[in-house]
Order: sequence, then C-alpha cells, then structure tokens
Amino acid sequence: MSSSLKTKSGVFTLALLASVSSLAVTHAYAADAPAAAADDVADAADKAKNDITDVYITARRKSENIQDVPISVTAVSGAQLEAQGINNVEQLTRAQPSIQLITQNPRNTATTIRGLGSTIGLTNDGLEQGVGIYVDEVFYARPGSAVADLIDVERIEVLRGPQGTLFGKNTTAGALNITTRAPTFTPEATLEATVGNYGFLQGKAIISGPLIDGKLAGRLAVGATKRDGLYENVTTKTKQNDLNSQVLRAQLLWTPNDTLTGRFSYDYAYQDPEANTQAFVRAGTTLRAANRQFAFLSQQAGGYQPASTNPYDRLVDVNGEIQAKQRINGASATFNWDLGDTTLTSITAWRKWEWWPQNDRDYTSLSIRTKSSNPSDQKQLSQEVRWASNGDNTIDWVVGAYAFKQRVETNGTEAWGKDAAWWLIGTTTGSPAVAVPSNLLDGYEQKLHAVGKTTSYAVFGQLTWNVTDKFKVTPGLRYTTEDKYQLYQQVASGGLATTNSALISAKNGISRTYAYTAELSDSKLTGQLSLSYDLAPDVLSYLTFSKGYKSGGINAAGIPTDSAGNPVIQSAVLRPENVSGIELGFKTQFWDKRGTLNLAIYSNDVKDYQANVVDSNTGSLRGYLANVEKVEVKGVELDGRWRPIDGFNIWGTVSYTDGKYASFTNAPAPLELQASGTSIADLSGKDLPGVSKWAGSLGGEYTWNAPFGALTGDAYISGDVSYRSEWNSDASVSKYAVVDESTIANLRLGYRASGGTEIFLWVKNAFDEEYLQFLTIQQGNSGALFGQPGDPRTFGVTLRKSF
Repeated sequence: MSSSLKTKSGVFTLALLASVSSLAVTHAYAADAPAAAADDVADAADKAKNDITDVYITARRKSENIQDVPISVTAVSGAQLEAQGINNVEQLTRAQPSIQLITQNPRNTATTIRGLGSTIGLTNDGLEQGVGIYVDEVFYARPGSAVADLIDVERIEVLRGPQGTLFGKNTTAGALNITTRAPTFTPEATLEATVGNYGFLQGKAIISGPLIDGKLAGRLAVGATKRDGLYENVTTKTKQNDLNSQVLRAQLLWTPNDTLTGRFSYDYAYQDPEANTQAFVRAGTTLRAANRQFAFLSQQAGGYQPASTNPYDRLVDVNGEIQAKQRINGASATFNWDLGDTTLTSITAWRKWEWWPQNDRDYTSLSIRTKSSNPSDQKQLSQEVRWASNGDNTIDWVVGAYAFKQRVETNGTEAWGKDAAWWLIGTTTGSPAVAVPSNLLDGYEQKLHAVGKTTSYAVFGQLTWNVTDKFKVTPGLRYTTEDKYQLYQQVASGGLATTNSALISAKNGISRTYAYTAELSDSKLTGQLSLSYDLAPDVLSYLTFSKGYKSGGINAAGIPTDSAGNPVIQSAVLRPENVSGIELGFKTQFWDKRGTLNLAIYSNDVKDYQANVVDSNTGSLRGYLANVEKVEVKGVELDGRWRPIDGFNIWGTVSYTDGKYASFTNAPAPLELQASGTSIADLSGKDLPGVSKWAGSLGGEYTWNAPFGALTGDAYISGDVSYRSEWNSDASVSKYAVVDESTIANLRLGYRASGGTEIFLWVKNAFDEEYLQFLTIQQGNSGALFGQPGDPRTFGVTLRKSF
C-alpha cells in the first residue's frame, strides 16, 4: 500500500473513532424468526412498523426489542444487506467489524468474532469452527458456507461470545443467526437484475404465495452471479479469480390449524470459479543459507521473476490448474406447536457439502508443486427439540436437546515437478553430503484418504427470572458429549527411484507413506449467568459471566514430522478448548428514541486454544492442529444509530480488540526465525493473528420525496465506509506477514417508485483502495509471500421490481 493510502487510512481512523463515539450502528429491522411462536412473530412485525427506531429480534426464542436483551447482539436487515450488495458472510464483515473472515478458498476459510473462532491457515476437518453459522436455526458445519451466496434473507443476527444455552450446537466465539424470509399467504414476487464493470452480471427472482388458501404457502428464490476474472495469468493467457455461482431456496409453509405450523426448506448453492489464485507480494529473509533464499533460488531457476512484484497489478504466472468448485445443499423441516402457555419446536435437518479444488501451491510458473487437490465430501444430520414458555412471565424459560452426526471423507493428490528438488531440498543433502539429482522429485506424488466421523449430543436450558420490573437474572446450562473418529492414510510414490538412504530421507521429508487412526470422547458442563438492571426507562445495564467449550479435535490432514522426518503420532489428538468470559454492557436510547448507543466491555480467557498452525518448512506446506496453552482477548465495542431528521439515518460501529498468545511456548517458528529443519519458538505475548486491533464502519442514507413525471416515489443517496487496522496473516506471527490497514468506501444513488420499482447506481471501493485480503507463506521456506488483493473499484446499476 502506498504511503498516501496509509495516510488517508490513518486520518480516517481518527475521524471514525471521534464520530462513532457520539453515534454508531445496529442497522436492522424486525421480522419473524422460525424459533418464535406465531403470535410473537406477528407482534414483532407490528411493533417494527409502529416505531421507526425499535429493532426486534428472537435470539432468546421470543420476540424482544434488541435494546431489552442483555446480551451482545447486533442485527442487519435483509433490506440493508440488499442495499449494500452483501451476498454472503464474507462481505458482511465490513459492516460488522467484530467479525473477521479470512479465506484462501471456500474450504480454507476462518471466521472469527472478537478474535476467536478459528485461527487462519489451512482448514483441518478434525476441528469444528468456534463461530457457529445457523440458517433458519440449522447449523452449517463446514466453513465453506461462509462464502456461499445467500438469497432472500430476512435478517442476520450477530451474537458475540460463547453460545450453547439457547442454540443446538455449542460454539466458543459466537454465532451468526441467519433468518430467511418465510412463505406468505399474500402473493408477492420480486425480480432483480444487476450489471456492472468487469462483466459483472447478477439476477434474482423470488415468488411467494398461497398454494392452498390458508393452509399451504410456497416460496421460491433463485439467483445467479457471474463476473470476469480480475487477474491476468501471463503463463496461460487467461483471466482468473472470476465469479460463477448459482443459488436456490424453495420453501413450504404448512398451517393445518391455529396451533401448528410446519416449515419445509430445501437450499442449493453452487460455485465454480477459476479462482483463488495468489499474487507475489514480497520476499522475507530467513535464517537459512544465502543459497536457500528466494532471490538466489529464483536466479538459479533460469533467472525466474514473478509476473509482477506489485500485487495490485493483478498479474500471476501459475502453470497449474486452478479451480474452487463447491456445492452445498440441504433440507430441513421445522415444526412449532403452540400449546398455549408453551411452544414445542422440532428442527430436523440434513446437509451435504462437496468440494472439488485444484491449486498451484507454489504460486509460480515453476514446476515445484504441480498439483494440489483434496476433494472432500461431507454429510451431516441434526435433530433439535425445544420447549419454551410463551408470553411474559415471572420466569421465562427454554429447554432443549440436540443431536448431530457428521462424516467427512477426503481423497487427495499432491504432486511435485522437475523444479521441486533443488527448490525444496537443495543441491546436497545429508551428512556426509550427497548430491541431489535434479529429477529426484519429478513425478513424486502423494495420495491420501481420510475419513472423519463426529457424533454430538447435548441438553441445554436457560431461564430469565424477572425479579422486579427492573432487575432480571438469567442463568443457563448446557451438557455436551462428543465422540470423534479419524482414519488417515497417506501413500507416497514416484520420483527418481533410489536406494541411497540420504536421498530416501530427503524424499520422506517432502512426503512419506504412513497411516494412523485416532479417536476421542469428551463431555462437559458449561453455562452462563447474566444480571441485568434498568438504570432508567431507556438505559439497560448487564453483567454476564460465561463458560464456553469446544471438544477435542483430531488432526485430519496429516501430522507433523520430527527432525528425522518421522510422523509425531502423539500429536494426532488435541485437548478440548475452554473459554471463560466476562462482559459488562450498557444499552441506551435517547432523543425520543431517535438515537441508540450501545457499549460492551469484555474479557475472554481461553485455555488450550485450538489453533491451526502451518509448517511452511516442509515441501507439503502442512497445516495441523495444536493446542495453545492460553489465549487472552479483551476489548470494547460501541455501536448505535441516529435519525437527526425524518428521512436521514446514520449508523456506525467501532471495536477495539486486544488478542494475545498469553502462553504458546512450543510454537512453529515464524518465517524470519526458520532455519533448516523444523524450528520451534516461544510466541507467548505475541498478538493473536487474524485480528485487527481497531475496526469500524460508518454509514448513512438520506431519502426525500421526489415525484418524477407521472411517477411518485422517493429518491435516496447513501454511503458507508469501513476501516480495519493492520493484522497478521500468519499463525506464527511472522513480521513479514503483516497486512496493512485499509479503508473501503461504498456509494449508492437510487429511486424507489411507489409502484414497487427501484433502480440504483452503486460504487464499491469508491476510492480504489489497494488492500490485501490475506498473505500466505510459500512452501519450502524460500521466504516468499503471496496474497490476494481485494477487489478494485467496481460499479454498476441494479433494477428491482416488486409485485
């Protein structure tokens, strides 16, 4: 990033913090939620229509004003998502800075809330995410769902901190509770078309209405997106990192009588882009000999030069096949039975995730790593049953039981080419030194077969004791038990046949044949206690103590090797993760409810934090699971909104997050401290990777009545700006893996006609900020780092017609 851009970002940081200190963001509107009883849903909708500032949610399984809920939660409406062009969780992070998402591709995606959830790196199927993603109350286990397209969304609720006393699946960092629009008995339809630069095309169609009057309604939503690639591959003469996706959601709403409702849903999402190519960013210096540094290795490779040393030229030269294809689909059935004073809820769901990747993991035109493909197939089945009180009582309660089963199978191939031996091993190896033939690894191949199984059962409950009109006590408990099993088989073959022990050892250092099985059983009682008190009619204070838990994990992508290249079998299983949290919060409304300002101060201590670290020293760029002895995260969040005059809304949010490895004494060394062989470092006291200390967003919209010829309607202008301070993209916190701060601005100008037609012009990244989405260290410890630049300025027009 240029110094001028950094200066702009720094100035914006000060302005943003000053501005948000006096206003700030939760830009959402009320709607139904599948967990609530039918009368609660209707009540929530009516309240939202009658009050321009109140926001109603059902995070606690009943309709409540978000300002009356003593938990840290924000909500973003479907209308706001559509206005800002947010189509998935990845894009949501700019509007909700407490969420950070780092993705190399759909499989290798890490989502965090308040710095916790999953460390960055290569995803390991033996570990669940610490941030739960729920769509219509169904848990999505695979991280790829975070980058899949969403459609027809009613709202997204972001719950921060450990969850489990209200949700089926337990999570240690938070949850994204996504609610889609339900079928309606009043006919309605929406058509939408968008055209933009870089060949961007997007279409959506939604139709809803009665199939059997008063008894059965249906809803169908479909969408498709395409865009040309933003990178030019100078080797293959093609465009890469394009968009190509389709999404569908079909639903039925069955209401046989006044007390029973059934909601049946099927969803399908497909992505097949030639995407996730990475561009050269920089080369750092390691502790290896001069002839093992990137500059010397490149010179020896016929004077190799990257396609560009400026990643924002978006020039790449990979010579391997690139593909990031995934398919996600599932079905669910939700029943709510109103028993009068209580409601019984059942949620049955089946889901499937399929992943077909192709990667060039050396990121160059050299034949080092010629193929990296680890297709995966995942299936999950879940059942949740809840029983909850209705209405407002002295004691409101909800109890539930949850069962979850998952199977993940991966059959992968890794292959090396003619340039691999001298790049990854060198010209000599062993002691005494033996010359390494240049074709030692040419055609060397690794085949892997892995199968992981998870079974989880839980019972949970939470109650709220309304001690007085002002004072409330909310305890909750959860008991979870989980069993996991993992089979891993790896076979290495090919390359130059040899009987020399030094050369065999060198080949084994790249990949070797081995297999293992591992299993574990865990159980844990966790819970939370929240005390809330109304300091004034529109001022709520709360104090929450929580205990979160994530069961142990199993390394499902191979395990690290010792100095002799032998697998360290005892590292196959890692310990459970335990989180202790405390949070103090205040929620306020003022100026006749035209202003809202919420503050949360929190501290989380994590014992045996489950990290996904990367050993970049090896030729296989192996990611594996490890326990970090202790992690500490503390921070402050401020959010709110303000309507100074009718038609003018301002919203914003700011967060400060201080996350550290409090104790990580046996960590993989950062790039600058790596020498030959596996290196260990003490990272205690280092900042937690993947976390910006400062993040914020600020936006506004002004709407005014603007008749246009025979048309009547409203014109509007809106914009938003988001900021993230620098953060580290390496689990070992290398000084070379720092991603610079960034500031992104978006603008919109549109017209909403009273007949249901809307047209608006939009610009994303309006000032063409140059920023990186992440950095990756190249395999083999050459010192090179590659990354993926964020999108440049894009613009277009959207036309929407509602009937």
